[in-house]
Parts: sequence; C-alpha cells; structure tokens
Amino acid sequence: MTKAHLEALLFVSSKPFTTKGLSKMLNVGEDQIDAWLDELTEMYNDEARGMRVVRNGAEVQMFSAPNCRELVEEFLKEEITGELTRPQLETLTIVAYRGPISKPDIEQIRGINCTLILRNLEWRGLVEETDMSTPEIPAYRVTLDFVRYLGLTSVEELPQYEAMNVCEVLSPSSSSLQ
Repeated sequence: MTKAHLEALLFVSSKPFTTKGLSKMLNVGEDQIDAWLDELTEMYNDEARGMRVVRNGAEVQMFSAPNCRELVEEFLKEEITGELTRPQLETLTIVAYRGPISKPDIEQIRGINCTLILRNLEWRGLVEETDMSTPEIPAYRVTLDFVRYLGLTSVEELPQYEAMNVCEVLSPSSSSLQ
C-alpha cells in the first residue's frame, strides 16, 4: 500500500482512524503510517489548501479547512435537506429491510460503491453504523429517527418486511453479518 491509499481512506472516512488501525488496514508498520501522516499533514495544513489533516494522539482525521467552513456548511445543508436521490433511496431501502448489513453486502446488492451515499444518509440521520462495525467492514442499520419519521414504532412494521427481510433475491451470496 502507498501514501495515496492512506490519503484516500482519510478523505472518505467520516470518523477518525487510529494509527494502529491504519497500519493494520494498509498492512504497513505504524512508523510508515506516521511518516506518511507527517507528509500529508505538511501538504494539507497550508492556507492555500481546502483540507486539513488533524492528529490528536493516535487518532487522525481529515477535515475541511476553517476558511472553507461557510461554503461547506451551505453545501452540506443543501445535501442534507434536499430530496433523496434514487441511489440514496435504494440504499436506504436495503439497509431498512436487510440491516444490520455490511457495506460490502450493500455494494454487492447494488453493484456499485456506496461510500458517499452511506455518508450522506448518515449526515441526514437516516442510517448509522452498528456496534458490529469494524474500521475494515462498517455495518449499517436505520436510525430511530428514520423509524419515527415514517410514523412506525419498529422497522418490522415496514410494508412486506418479513418477506423482504428473508428474500433470497436481496441476499448477498455470502453475508458477513447475517
């Protein structure tokens, strides 16, 4: 693995990583992770850049730069309050009927990478990572807010929930959580 892989992980993650976790994920030593993080920190923590690499002890995360905050907040507000797109609705339906479900299983069912879709659904408060999640394999379920918004008392009250929850067509070939 390379520094580019580390940079990509930092960019797509909405949660901080530990250097130990990154070391394990990228199959390189923690010393190499620290060296790459130093390089990325130096590169991004420049006033001309829109992103920052922030370290707190063993934790590290990438954020938007403070001088870009207003623009990012305005964009995210539109993203969060606007209507759901068809891919977001499809992903949300899979999580609602099959959750808790791993990200790889969602992607297998949908046939595409769902990282950004899941992040947007998390920002909207519709899905959340479960306690079954690991840094390597996040797992998702719908939130209580999602259930309450629909006027339900439980996700099992969704139309045809029992049939869809066990539907073989929606089942990944090798589910990692079910």
